[in-house]
Amino acid sequence: MTKVKKNKMKTHKGMKKVFKVRKSGSISMSKQGVLHNTGKRTAKTNRQKRNGNELHKSDYKRIKDLI
Repeated sequence: MTKVKKNKMKTHKGMKKVFKVRKSGSISMSKQGVLHNTGKRTAKTNRQKRNGNELHKSDYKRIKDLI
């Protein structure tokens, strides 16, 4: 009897750039709109976008499989 190999899931490269896994296992994500055209926004908005967000528990398993 031959063994059937399972298909491996590839990492989603777009997700890999946005989400980062911390040592504790929680997932942090960057906010959108930080890379360019920041001159037209207020300084307050730019400051707030520098800080990341933590992923919600309900999305954790779905995103964890893709990273």
